[in-house]
Amino acid sequence: MRSGQRRRQRLGGPRLGRRFGWLWGAYGTSALGTWLAFGAFPLIAVRVLHAGPAEVAALSCVGSAAGAAMAVPLGPWVEFRRKRPVLIGADLVRCAALLTVPAAYVLGVLTLVQLLLVSVVVAAADITFRAASGAWLKASLPAEDLLVANARLESTTWTTTIIGPPLGGAAIGLLGPVVTVVADAVSHLLSALGLYVMGGREPRPGHRKDTPARAGDLLDGWRHILADPALRPLFLNTVLFNGLVTAAQPLLAVLMLGRLGFAPWQYGLAFAAPSIGGLLGSWLARPLVTRFGRRRVLLTAGTLRAIWPVGLAFPGPGTGGLLLVIGVELGLVLCCGVFNPVQATCRLERVPADRAVRTLSAWAVTARASAALLTALWGALGALLGLRTAIGLAGVLLLATPLLLPRGAALPSRGMRIGQGTPQ
Repeated sequence: MRSGQRRRQRLGGPRLGRRFGWLWGAYGTSALGTWLAFGAFPLIAVRVLHAGPAEVAALSCVGSAAGAAMAVPLGPWVEFRRKRPVLIGADLVRCAALLTVPAAYVLGVLTLVQLLLVSVVVAAADITFRAASGAWLKASLPAEDLLVANARLESTTWTTTIIGPPLGGAAIGLLGPVVTVVADAVSHLLSALGLYVMGGREPRPGHRKDTPARAGDLLDGWRHILADPALRPLFLNTVLFNGLVTAAQPLLAVLMLGRLGFAPWQYGLAFAAPSIGGLLGSWLARPLVTRFGRRRVLLTAGTLRAIWPVGLAFPGPGTGGLLLVIGVELGLVLCCGVFNPVQATCRLERVPADRAVRTLSAWAVTARASAALLTALWGALGALLGLRTAIGLAGVLLLATPLLLPRGAALPSRGMRIGQGTPQ
């Protein structure tokens, strides 16, 4: 009997409990809705509101950056509250904000300002949800299960990335982009319902629930990140890497859809198909860490993922160019699929339970704001230097990001011991 249980654990990983199953389902439902509505706001801005390129760029960059700024004071507030109600509230806020778009569209009063405000609210709620869910994982699962949990969430991300955009694109073609916004809103409502059904008792946070947040609380997450010898380089590496990859994507879209003449379905295929690599990488993360140790896996995957993006500066027209983009994205996404859950686990282990939300919020806020800033900067560089040169410059800078990864004793190979910040 015991050998059968051990065999099932080797094949499928340990059972993480009913409550994690509900969280996992809620995460997957909302992620699918988000990917179904991928690109809906820019399409609404262009097709319905007849917005120009500058307005569409502002919708993407300003909305994300302002949402990140809005999330800053929420970190200390969430820290001293039970996390499940916060998760449910974040889902309901996202649902309500998104539903204002189809309502205004039906009434004929939809404006670009409303789209911008909705994107700000949704971005702030996204950051809050992710920080609160990370704190819930840390408090609810033993340390040895964190990598399994993060790998499952990562695999869900890539699965919904594969499924969502093609289905969303078909729905947009048949019914228009507003319908996918409704689907996104409903997904958050279903996520909130799943989190409500999850139930279970959650310990009350230790103190200061009813005390207003102090100014120093807003900076506490950044203080902890920058003071930790492993978190600091991991933070800088992740923020710079993700920011540069994000910044190059709009330029690549213009290059492929404009100058190279690819059809929209080919552009979608170039980014949906490689997501299979992310799914495979998330499955491989735990076995690789078990065999080689997390330090080696983190350094290797973090280094390999940086070598691919420079190839995005060289696609040509036709099938050869499309295959080049798919191959580059496949290599990049495969490495990210391995790296991301290991990085998320290392981060959770080194974050004290009493400041988990503030630290994770600070991380997410910086990542969002940096990506928005770099996207705007690379848009200007694309206009000044040319699309291929700007994409290639981002790729060259990415080659230096592995130098920021933690090395030596700063990052334990097999995880931290009890008493060093992991939940007991």
